[in-house]
Amino acid sequence: MSALSAVKRVARLVRKPPGYVIKRLAREGRMEADRYLAPLAARRMNGARLARLAGQPDIDHLWRHLAARPYPAVTHADQAAGFASLFPESVSRIEEAAQRALRHEVDLLGSGPVLLGERIDWLRDFKTGHDWPTGFCRAIDYVNKGRPSDVKMPWELSRLQWLLPAGQAYLLTGEERYAIAVRDVLEQWIAANPYAWSVNWSCTMEPALRILTWTWFFHVFARSQAWADEGFRDRFLTSLYLHGAFTLTHIERSSINGNHLTADAAGLVFAGLFFDGIGDARAWQEEGWRSLCREIELQVHSDGVDFEASSAYHRLVAELFVMPARYRLARRLDVDGAYRARLTAMARFACAYTRPDGSSPNWGDADDGRALPLGTQALSDHRYLAGLVGVTVDDADLSGLSGPPSDEVFWHCGRLPEPVADMAAQPGSQAFAEGGVYIIRDADNHLFIDCGPVGLAGLGGHGHNDALSFEAWLAGTPLIVDPGSFVYTASFEDRNAFRSTAFHNTPQIDGEEINRFYAPDNLWNLHEDARASCLTFETGSGSGRFVGRHAGYQRLASPVGVEREIAFDATTARLVVEDRLSGEGKHAVAIPLHFAPGVALTQERPGHWVAMAGDRRFSITFDADCAGEITCEPARVSPSYGVEHPAHRLVWRGDATLPMRLAVVVAPRLSMSSP
Repeated sequence: MSALSAVKRVARLVRKPPGYVIKRLAREGRMEADRYLAPLAARRMNGARLARLAGQPDIDHLWRHLAARPYPAVTHADQAAGFASLFPESVSRIEEAAQRALRHEVDLLGSGPVLLGERIDWLRDFKTGHDWPTGFCRAIDYVNKGRPSDVKMPWELSRLQWLLPAGQAYLLTGEERYAIAVRDVLEQWIAANPYAWSVNWSCTMEPALRILTWTWFFHVFARSQAWADEGFRDRFLTSLYLHGAFTLTHIERSSINGNHLTADAAGLVFAGLFFDGIGDARAWQEEGWRSLCREIELQVHSDGVDFEASSAYHRLVAELFVMPARYRLARRLDVDGAYRARLTAMARFACAYTRPDGSSPNWGDADDGRALPLGTQALSDHRYLAGLVGVTVDDADLSGLSGPPSDEVFWHCGRLPEPVADMAAQPGSQAFAEGGVYIIRDADNHLFIDCGPVGLAGLGGHGHNDALSFEAWLAGTPLIVDPGSFVYTASFEDRNAFRSTAFHNTPQIDGEEINRFYAPDNLWNLHEDARASCLTFETGSGSGRFVGRHAGYQRLASPVGVEREIAFDATTARLVVEDRLSGEGKHAVAIPLHFAPGVALTQERPGHWVAMAGDRRFSITFDADCAGEITCEPARVSPSYGVEHPAHRLVWRGDATLPMRLAVVVAPRLSMSSP
């Protein structure tokens, strides 16, 4: 840890309550002691000791003992027997992905296809060529401010989720070459990443997520010839056990916890149930489950919205909560009603925010994070959550909202949800008032409106400056979108730009942020200035009306109130967005609309524009009660981490004397000649 980062950590710590400070200092001491204890623990732990702790005569007996235990996903060929007939297209996708994995070809976080070579460099960001040194994990500076690198590259590579299709191909074909390839990759990883002694141990979420992948690999390949070598079995089980020990010691607990602690806790449940009865495993499982039961109530609003204010992280956190529950149920352990109810609410929110084509809005941050990705659906398709949770909690109505049959659900559950009477049923317009999300929708249109907290209980986290921003999927096509988040530490400038007010479909006053940044190098926190609130939400037959406001600009020397009304008429697909700014004096006002990539914009006459989205034409009309200029500008849209596409935005700008009003009307044109 650098001296500067240590000073910053201490400065944050002294602002906390005394009880928290004492516990945190004790935990910091235990983690720092691993600088000396981790090498000792790695030398002491081996397969023979694990076998003794389990009451088994040797590593092979221990291996068979562990392999006989149930696991909450498909890991046997007989379980996968019906897959090819149900999902013939998925079989070819899995085989293609498995072949790429066998030749060590990856496409991660916007890298494009990359051949890693026979010997994989696990400590390198292969997009920039930057290498991290070996050393005690807490002493490694992985942010690299001012240097072009992204630690998420070695982290994502080391999660080994890119290797999962090789396991699926093995189950579908029985070909031993897949078992050999996965074994060789694991051997390489273990040799290159000594316990607690590389950048791939620097964030506890990483070893925690590896536990999920490695336990699945174990149950898939446990009976293969390639995994029969006693030396490999010793190294694999020893490293996996040390992953559990590390996760408990270095658990990422704070006064406000988010998806990192959730991942740590999920990893502890998986490691604890996998090694149950061996050493400290039961304590891992109990601590992990206690944390999950506590955090699902703290992190997830009662309406099902994850408090990090991000659709991508909502999906990740839902997986991290449901998969340990499934493991417990597989081991005949209890999952109480309150936990099940919160899982169900999370899945129902995912159904509501899913657009008619199965895609999800670009709300908040997105880093492509998954828990144990086994499906072949598009990255932005979250519909499987309804089926996965529905099967887990035995809710047929929820399962019926999951859309087409999902191979993701099959790989986790070994079956598909039972058909319900109306499989075509879709959720209607809904308010998620606690989470601050309002959705107006029908079969062809979908509006997603953000009018909630900044995220992470007011700390910012993965939330953006998007109060009163919206996305509009109209007449069967994406039109007005959120630009996304692009990257994190790879570029401080891009990170701050994509989470800024200017990159969202909401008014900006005097060039100020809705919620103030703490500092340019603080990439994860925002002040909670906006305190957005909904005043009206009315819906019926796909139409709807929303009115909301925020206080983000009340802090200005000359305060400004922002109120937005969004009205949608389903019969005509006509959208009206009206902004009312209150206050006194003259202010620089900018109100942008960001359009989906591929949408072409042309001006017909002052205040009147046409948007071409595929074969759809939309008229866009601006009506302000003061003078302003509308410009069409280049923009950027990031559909996933590290990926950006060129796009355009329209921005109304003016030096307005308040109060002022601006209305924008968006409506489809029935034909090329329609006015």
